[in-house]
Amino acid sequence: MDAISVIRAKRDRAELTDDQIDWVIDAYTRGEVADEQMSSLAMAILLNGMNRKEIARWTAAMINSGERMDFSSLTRPTADKHSTGGVGDKITLPLAPLVAACGAAVPQLSGRGLGHTGGTLDKLEAIPGWRAQLSNAEMLDVLGSVGSVVCAAGAGLAPADKKLYALRDVTGTVESIPLIASSIMSKKIAEGTGSLVLDVKVGSGAFMKNLDDARELAATMVELGTDHGVRTTALLTNMATPLGLTAGNALEVRESVEVLAGGGPADVVELTLALAREMLDAAGLGDADPAKVLADGSAMDHWRRMIQAQGGDPDAPLPVAREQHVVNAAASGVLTTLDAYAVGLAAWRLGAGRARKEDPVQPGAGIELHAKPGDEIQAGQPLLTLHTDTPEKFASAIEALDGGVLIAPPGTPFTPAPIILDRIA
Repeated sequence: MDAISVIRAKRDRAELTDDQIDWVIDAYTRGEVADEQMSSLAMAILLNGMNRKEIARWTAAMINSGERMDFSSLTRPTADKHSTGGVGDKITLPLAPLVAACGAAVPQLSGRGLGHTGGTLDKLEAIPGWRAQLSNAEMLDVLGSVGSVVCAAGAGLAPADKKLYALRDVTGTVESIPLIASSIMSKKIAEGTGSLVLDVKVGSGAFMKNLDDARELAATMVELGTDHGVRTTALLTNMATPLGLTAGNALEVRESVEVLAGGGPADVVELTLALAREMLDAAGLGDADPAKVLADGSAMDHWRRMIQAQGGDPDAPLPVAREQHVVNAAASGVLTTLDAYAVGLAAWRLGAGRARKEDPVQPGAGIELHAKPGDEIQAGQPLLTLHTDTPEKFASAIEALDGGVLIAPPGTPFTPAPIILDRIA
């Protein structure tokens, strides 16, 4: 077997054999296949696609490149959620303790933000003392004692994906649906969860900009999960507008705690409960009522225990940025557009995100939203508050918002788009 024959096969639109896929993933992980050869193969896959059999085998080969976690010692059924990423997407924070409070074990392996999309680990690291890095034994211990854990994936899970992900990022091959689906699902299947709910974002602030592409990605991932024995469903959810009223790490933690306390923005509560019901159904706990558990304080109790179990202080004050700047409405009327990508880009420029994986983030940086599409607003009314430790960044953040906020004349009819656009099972 050699890399050139595998590249040529996919270049010429042939179906890769099981042996070819197994060999190339293993050889690339070991360094026998060079980056430039895998780059060529990734481009051929992007241009010519893969069928279901190829994607399933590619995913299996990436899973087999490392270890698999084993949760069989737990007495609870396991359920996990994966979001494809968006702006203001803090749903994991209230969701994991909520589903745990309903009786499931939630092993949530999460990532960091890159570019305009936020990362769950960055958000939680705004809590003083909280740590993302846990050993497998520590993760199992927290799962057993608390019921939910949110932490970084260990280096041993799907190491082939870690190499390939970094390569795709610098070779223009990120957008390949077979490679996206196998990247996400190899990590989730190797994680060992019994059931998985996918939150596939659609819209300007999401990776998938249109519904058809998002539906194809969701269906591919649901098939992969099913083929590997993981009960998998997907919700397609709206990311044209930021979720909730905050984008930025400490700001989103604060809002998540409001949800756990029985308040918070309606869209965050709606999506949290919808995903909780999906997870509980998949875990065989469909009789549980997450809305009741959210209201009675049980989810908040689990949140506090989860944060404490990872060294965090749930009562400590959250970081606050040193400088704020208020953006006021330029006219009176109906807010019709608050573009998620524009808000995410502005928050990133303020210091809430990173351009490279090794960059630090400002925990207090971000944006507060004072109105959402459909709201009647008055000229001069505060629309957004920008937060940063580096006020020289305000100008570029405001520039990012240009064209992302649209106000129609007073009385203009407006129907907000639903949060949940479709379900794939």
